[in-house]
Amino acid sequence: MNHDEDLDARGLLCPLPVLKARKRLAAMPAGAVLRMRADDPAAVVDVPHFCNESGHELLAVEDAAGSAPDRPERHYFIRRR
Repeated sequence: MNHDEDLDARGLLCPLPVLKARKRLAAMPAGAVLRMRADDPAAVVDVPHFCNESGHELLAVEDAAGSAPDRPERHYFIRRR
């Protein structure tokens, strides 16, 4: 999926991925898309909740190819509102 900015949040635990996404999105123009790469198991719940509460749009969640089975990496595509 096309995106305007990339945020590597791999290795960070809750709540850091969402806090970093909030900060990055605040600096982006409305309509821009952020791809956040995260391997925190809680991000599956935290990112959709953050988007719902903040008004941003979660466009897609994709499993990253080749990630570790015990800590799968996912890519979250978030459109800034």
